[in-house]
Amino acid sequence: MAKGSVRKKGRKWYYRFYVEDDSGKLIQKEYPGTESKRETEKMLRKAMADYESSKIIKRPDKITLGKLLDIWVEEELKAGSMSNGTVELYQNIVKVIKRYPICDRKLNTITSDHLQAFMDQLSFGEKEDCPGRCYSRGYTKKPFTVLNHAFRFAVFPKKFIIYNPMQYVVLRKRTVDAGIFASEDDTEGKIVPLTDEKFRHIIGYLEAHHPYAVLPVRIAYYTGLRVGEVTGLAWQDINLDDQYIIVRRSISYDTQRHKVQIGTTKCAKIRIVDFGDRLKEILTDAKAKQQLHMDEYGILYHKCFYKEVRDRNRTYYEYYHLSGTEVIPEDYHEIDFVCRREDGTLLCPGSLSSLCWKISKKVPEFESFHFHVLRHTFTTNLLANGAKPKDVQELLGHSAVSTTMNIYAHATKESKRASARLLDKNPAPYS
Repeated sequence: MAKGSVRKKGRKWYYRFYVEDDSGKLIQKEYPGTESKRETEKMLRKAMADYESSKIIKRPDKITLGKLLDIWVEEELKAGSMSNGTVELYQNIVKVIKRYPICDRKLNTITSDHLQAFMDQLSFGEKEDCPGRCYSRGYTKKPFTVLNHAFRFAVFPKKFIIYNPMQYVVLRKRTVDAGIFASEDDTEGKIVPLTDEKFRHIIGYLEAHHPYAVLPVRIAYYTGLRVGEVTGLAWQDINLDDQYIIVRRSISYDTQRHKVQIGTTKCAKIRIVDFGDRLKEILTDAKAKQQLHMDEYGILYHKCFYKEVRDRNRTYYEYYHLSGTEVIPEDYHEIDFVCRREDGTLLCPGSLSSLCWKISKKVPEFESFHFHVLRHTFTTNLLANGAKPKDVQELLGHSAVSTTMNIYAHATKESKRASARLLDKNPAPYS
C-alpha cells in the first residue's frame, strides 16, 4: 500500500504519496488539495486507492488476455483512426475471442505456442478440451489481426510485457478437398445467380406477401448495390433525368451501441452507378407512390432524421423517425430515404436480410436466395453480356478488378459452352 501524508503551504493543504516509476523505483508525487485539511486527506485516500487499483491492473501477473483486449478496445481501438465499421467489427471479434479459455490465462504466461494452438483451433475446428467451431480463412484473419494489435499495444505503450508473442504465430491453411468424387450437382458454386424467370417469381412472391421489399430488391437487381447501400439511398442521390445514382452512404446496425446508424460505404468511397430505362420507370413509380402514402397518412406519416453524435474522436450519425405529431429536436436533420415502409419509416437492412432468409427457408424454389445474390446476379449479367471488367469494378465499388473477377465472375452454362466451341469455327486437320 502506498504511503502518503498531507502538509500545509501557505493557506492551502497539499497531499503526497509514493508511486513506482517505469524502473520500479519509488518516487514521491505531490498534488494540491484544498484549504481544508479534512478534504485534502479525503483526496489523498482516494488518490492512493485509485493508484493501487491501476497498479494491480498494470501488473502482468494479474492481467489476463481478456482484460488486455478490453483495455485495448477502450484506449487504443476506439481512440484510433479506423473507420466506425472496422471498430464495430473488431469489437465483435473481441467478443468471439473472449469465449475461449485462452482469455482466462494470465498475460505473462501466454506463449507463442498457446496462441498458435488457438489460431489452429479457429482454422481447423474443435479440440476435446477446448470446444469451438471451425472458421474460414477469411474470417480467421480478423482475430489474427486483433490479437496482433492487442499484443503490440501490451508491449508499447502499456509495457505489460516485453515482447509480442504473436510475431511468431502463422495463419495456417486448411487442405482443400477437391471433391474428385462429387456428383455433377455438387460442382456448382455456392452462390448461384438468378435467372430472369427466377427473379420474376421472387418479385411476384414479394408483391403478394411483402410489397414493401419489392423496391429495394429491384434496385439491387438493376444496380448491384449492397443491402446497406440500397437502404441508404435518398432521393437527392438519384438523378432520374440523366439516369444515375450517387452511392455515398450505407445503413447498418451498430451491435455495440445498439443504434441504427448512417455511415460510409464499405470502401468509404462515393461512386456513380448508371441505370437503364426499366429502373427509371420503377423509381418514378415508387416516388409517386411514396407521395400517395404521405397524403394518406397525413400527420401520422413518419419523416426520417439523423442525429450527429460524437464519442471521443469519432462521429456517428444515428437514425430516428418521427411522425408529424411529435416535436422535432433541434439537432435532428431530415433525410428523404427512398426505401421506406408505407408509414414512412426506413426499411432497415436487417429487416431485408431477415426477410430473404425466411423466404429461403419457407419457399422451396428460393432455397439459395439471399439479398447478396442480387449483387452477384447483376455482375454476372454484365460480364456475360460483354461489359468490361474495369467498368463493372467501378460500378460495384471494388478496390481492385481482381476482386470483381475472382468473386463475382459466374459464367453461365451457355457462355461457357460457346467459349468451348470457338475452335470449331476453324477446325484443324486430324493429321
